[in-house]
Amino acid sequence: MVKVKLADSYPGFSLTVDGVILNKGDDFVEINDSLDVEQAINNGYLDISEEKEDIEKKEVKEGNEVWVFAEQRNGKITRVVFELLGKARDLSGKLNVKVGAVLVCEKGVDLPKELIAYGADKVYLIEDTLLNNFKTDLYTKVISDLIKKENPQIVMYGATNIGRDLAPRIAQRITTGLTADCTGLDIDEDNLLVQTRPAFGGNIMAMIKCPKHKPQMSTVRPGIFKMLEKDSKRKGELINVEARISERDSVTRVLEIVKSKKKTVNLEEAQIIISGGRGLCDKKNFKLLEELASLIGAEVGASRAVVDAGWIAKDHQVGQTGKTVRPKAYMACGISGAIQHRAGMQNSDIIIAINKDPNAMIFSIADYGIVADVKEFLPALINELKKQ
Repeated sequence: MVKVKLADSYPGFSLTVDGVILNKGDDFVEINDSLDVEQAINNGYLDISEEKEDIEKKEVKEGNEVWVFAEQRNGKITRVVFELLGKARDLSGKLNVKVGAVLVCEKGVDLPKELIAYGADKVYLIEDTLLNNFKTDLYTKVISDLIKKENPQIVMYGATNIGRDLAPRIAQRITTGLTADCTGLDIDEDNLLVQTRPAFGGNIMAMIKCPKHKPQMSTVRPGIFKMLEKDSKRKGELINVEARISERDSVTRVLEIVKSKKKTVNLEEAQIIISGGRGLCDKKNFKLLEELASLIGAEVGASRAVVDAGWIAKDHQVGQTGKTVRPKAYMACGISGAIQHRAGMQNSDIIIAINKDPNAMIFSIADYGIVADVKEFLPALINELKKQ
């Protein structure tokens, strides 16, 4: 059971969760800690009571840990790892076990300390000069060997290019299941991992379990879960793991790394996102978004409709079939607010919607709504910003 109430930031006046009607202004009520409740909390719809229960905490058991693959690039941990560590702490609390982070790199430096500060109880550090650059076969071997030795019950990966490449190979190597692109994770009454993901083009949400094989493995979209606050005083255990690899274990060699000249879009890391939809009416009007984004240091996003129309590249797409984001501010310009798009951006700290239709669904989750034609509003806003 968990005590919750409707958050002041929730755009409506009431919400039905797990059969219980919660009204704005009501006090905290006890409710079953179900997947629906968990998702409502993650979306910021519910506040949790901070009352301390007079229940003695159970001693955390050794083994059967919840693991996170600590993806790093050029010596920097990716943001999705910290998001997964936050979720791992939640799952491990329900299972009464520890959280482990698996770090594979050439030299760890201070990365283990950072992982512990964000929630890891243990960091399994696998260092080797051959692991400087990501190679699927080498990473698969060292992580699979470690999983077979330590037997975690859950392993999570970010649904990044690396995570989507690595996780299926490990699943095949250790003969277990894998649920891809999850948008929700919880523990059921049998202590099994319930993995939620969109299915049939995003028209339904599938809930998947893996009862007969361990570990239970998932890739999780960036921006889904909230990071814990960094606590540099947290204590954890560093476990050095011998890689036991040689050049013969890899069928490839990295001869040279050439960085693409194309500007990459990193919506998952962006603090401000300005997205455009069909309300822009023409491909050329995306230049307005690009100009505004350059003025305020934002990234440009888009709805699926304009991506399908060829107005902008797919790596800008936000939504259930695109990227899930959690910026400090999200501006939706000419986007109606279909449920598939809202699923990808509704966890933004502040949502600003601009649409000439006062009944557009996007206004139901917006913190600030502006009823206006974006083709007229954006030039006026740009001109005002240039005067500053």
